[in-house]
Amino acid sequence: MYKLILISRYLLKRRITHFAVLTVALCVFIVVVVMTVMSGLVGDFKKKNHAFVGDCVIGTKSLVGFPYYEELMDTLEQTDFVEATSAVVKNYALLKAGSDEASRGLEVMGLDPVRHSRTTNFGQTLYHRADEVARAFVPSYDPNATGCVLGIDLALYRNAQSEYVYDARPASIALNLTCFPLNARGAPAKAGSVPVSTQRFYYSDHSHSGIARVDYSTIYVPLERAQALCMAGALKRVTAIHIKFRPGTPLEQGRDRARALWTQFRLEKQDAADSHLLDNVTVETWKEYRRAYIAPMEKEEVLLGVMFSFVGITAVFIVFVVFYMIVSHKTKDIGVLKSVGASSTSVLALFSGFATAVGVLASCAGILTALLFLGHINRIENWLYERFGWQLWDRTIYAIGEIPHRVEFGMLIVIICCAIAACQIGALLPAYWAARLRPVETLHGSRT
Repeated sequence: MYKLILISRYLLKRRITHFAVLTVALCVFIVVVVMTVMSGLVGDFKKKNHAFVGDCVIGTKSLVGFPYYEELMDTLEQTDFVEATSAVVKNYALLKAGSDEASRGLEVMGLDPVRHSRTTNFGQTLYHRADEVARAFVPSYDPNATGCVLGIDLALYRNAQSEYVYDARPASIALNLTCFPLNARGAPAKAGSVPVSTQRFYYSDHSHSGIARVDYSTIYVPLERAQALCMAGALKRVTAIHIKFRPGTPLEQGRDRARALWTQFRLEKQDAADSHLLDNVTVETWKEYRRAYIAPMEKEEVLLGVMFSFVGITAVFIVFVVFYMIVSHKTKDIGVLKSVGASSTSVLALFSGFATAVGVLASCAGILTALLFLGHINRIENWLYERFGWQLWDRTIYAIGEIPHRVEFGMLIVIICCAIAACQIGALLPAYWAARLRPVETLHGSRT
């Protein structure tokens, strides 16, 4: 009982203890807010990439592509772990709008909208044709023309609140795509001074994937037209097959089974025409396929964790100083406790409990403040933008809607444990010194 009484007195009456609680609470507040926002951004970015790619990709980095993809897709869809597949052609082209003299480079994706929507979230990203994906490449103003779907940042203006000004129907715009078609040997397919291929498409819809790099630099066209634009040769080729696994199929297990099927398929085609194009094909999960974009954000998240470990070390030193001052000013109390029978272990437990109380109180204060702040963080940012024109992220550059503010319970538990551990570590040496004090020396020193 005396331990609880002393701990309460130290918490309530020692102002320096309030400083320790405030410091640890501030550290907890910063960690909860920053890690919530950062983990929310990383998690949202991963979800968007997963939805954009599907579960697994059989593909090649070569723009030449690989043949016999239709047979492979049939084989995959006959298994018990694959739900859907979609063939895709990826290449680069020059885009020229109407009579505009300027051209810009972008990425071309040729696909079957129905199959690709079964494999990825492509259909959900459309605005005008979301309910009739099969007509994604059919312009509403000219059903006989061949349409194309633009990344939303190529088609619409995005304001500072990351909001778009949508049109009731797509504008009637003719778009010319120019590409260098390659044959199976990787050489330009057309002889002459200008070995290029140009096709005209008409703007039919836009796609909002939520991935800034994709929405700003990608145009989607029908698979057959992309093959004619970017590739040449007797055998039809694609650069990737996107796969969606059946529910309940673990990601790595599905990849391994798809990889085994691919290995067998490649052996069966080793004597076929252009079979050398199959040698550079890989089978990857969506995480492996998009690692060049995901890894930097994950590293930033890890770097933040390392930086906050230094914040924790700072809190440890502050708690150490506070407890050292308390022990140095309370030697008489310690001597009295020991003179009436308190053991060194009891004194050590007293200060350890005091450190735990500081950690718990500071954690609760920091977390409650952080939850209150996160609950209003978007309102605060909107107010700052309206009054001072300041934003945490410029929405005209970054594809971010609301600032993430959903707190994970598991993360809170970890932060609370770390805060208590920091207080325990900071109080360890002062508590040990207090436990080693002798009653005679402390009481004699207080008389003199």
